[in-house]
Amino acid sequence: MVASLSSSYTRSSFEMHPTAPTSATASERSLLRASQNADDGFVDEPLQSEEKGDRRLMFRLGLSFFLFGLVNNVLYVIILSAALDLVPPSTPKGIIAFCNIAPALVAKVGWPYVLKGKIRYEKRLMGCCLLSAFGMLVVAFFDSLFMRLLGISLASFSSGLGELTFLQLSTTYAPPPVAGHSVGYFASGTGAAGLVGAFLWWEVRGLGVRIGVGLSSLMPFIIPLSYYFLLPTPSTFLQSGAAYEDFSTAVATSMPYTPLPTAEDQLPGEEEGSLGVVPKRSVALSATDKWRLVRPLLVRYMLPLFCVYMFEYTINQGIAPTLLYPVPTPEEHAFLSKIIHSVRDYYPLWQLVYQTTVFLSRSSISIGVPPLPAKLLPLPAIIQAFILAILAFESAVGIFPSGPSGTDFEAWSITIVFLLISLEGICGGSAYVNVFYRINQETPSPDTAHDIERTRQEREFKIGSVGFADSSGILFAAILAVPTEVALCRQQVSRGKLLCKGL
Repeated sequence: MVASLSSSYTRSSFEMHPTAPTSATASERSLLRASQNADDGFVDEPLQSEEKGDRRLMFRLGLSFFLFGLVNNVLYVIILSAALDLVPPSTPKGIIAFCNIAPALVAKVGWPYVLKGKIRYEKRLMGCCLLSAFGMLVVAFFDSLFMRLLGISLASFSSGLGELTFLQLSTTYAPPPVAGHSVGYFASGTGAAGLVGAFLWWEVRGLGVRIGVGLSSLMPFIIPLSYYFLLPTPSTFLQSGAAYEDFSTAVATSMPYTPLPTAEDQLPGEEEGSLGVVPKRSVALSATDKWRLVRPLLVRYMLPLFCVYMFEYTINQGIAPTLLYPVPTPEEHAFLSKIIHSVRDYYPLWQLVYQTTVFLSRSSISIGVPPLPAKLLPLPAIIQAFILAILAFESAVGIFPSGPSGTDFEAWSITIVFLLISLEGICGGSAYVNVFYRINQETPSPDTAHDIERTRQEREFKIGSVGFADSSGILFAAILAVPTEVALCRQQVSRGKLLCKGL
């Protein structure tokens, strides 16, 4: 797949730049010959070998970004899964959720909007790795509530900064299908973190907080190992100095052909992950530049993502804990009785269903499902709003009759809740991966396309600036969830359903 993309991309670059063959690298000449051979109807052995190499490169790229997403988010899930073990029984568990999301929101708002200039990816990733590991060690080795909340906050800040950084790193790859490949697998990794984190804590919780959380502090070191030893460099995929296929012909023809420097001959001051030869002059986006870039993104990307996450986490934290039913008996519900053994089993079941469908939907692009058209990006948020309304009605009033006369309908109620929570996870995961995929694939502005470093910084800022939308949605949901849960439980009690009082 990459061979064909690279061949067509390289050939178009040669056609647009007549002087290119005089300075073409051996790899570029090989790709040109391979594409010409394919047009003549035969494929030689070097091309087959090249295609295998390209598949290996794409595999390494996808695996690297999958690991980035998995490791960066898994600590967040472990902290939430371990909440009951980390704070005294008298402490509201919501404080864990707050400390686990608020610092990440600060990182996502602060870094793209405040800092200027080039991103030093190596320094950022090493900083995130060390900060995450240190935060988890603080949680593990200190028993006081203050120190544990401090450790959670440090790990949260690192996770938010890490997510921002990996999304920005995906924009340094070209042509666009390669960049889309990287962001698709990163989203898949973040989805897998929900399942892996919950499973890991289930397995190590018997060792206690000190050993269990202490062992998890080793996981962040997978990130620098993957970055240095597994991740291919952007120049491996890009064969032309024209960084994007979708430049207008006028812009592309105005740019001189320049082969990408290798790791050994990078220009002084050039940052890792560069898309091309970086000008020696300094480039930094001003506040005016950033506002100009972010303004079109507010309604197109940020609002749908904010709404999806606000609805989603209001369901998870405020409504799902009240979706309780009597324990099914083997005589009446043979299948359900094997899954549900007590009323407390319902909430973990809803979370398992949610996390599984989030993982599947966040993996949609990486497994070949076409991305949503840009016009349909608000659709998951609209569906999510209907899901919230239906589940709230089921919790407060009940879609089917309750009590002894409605016993036969309990299985139907559970089935409907199961399907709606599955759809909730699909909408949430789909919104995440499609929003960031669409931003990743946006073409540069023709006004700045001639300046590769400025174009690079604009792409990094745009994808980074959207990151706070999901975190702010989660934070708003945490505020809404508490009164929502209390109100729904009171409503259930008023109609004689007392299950929520027994938890």
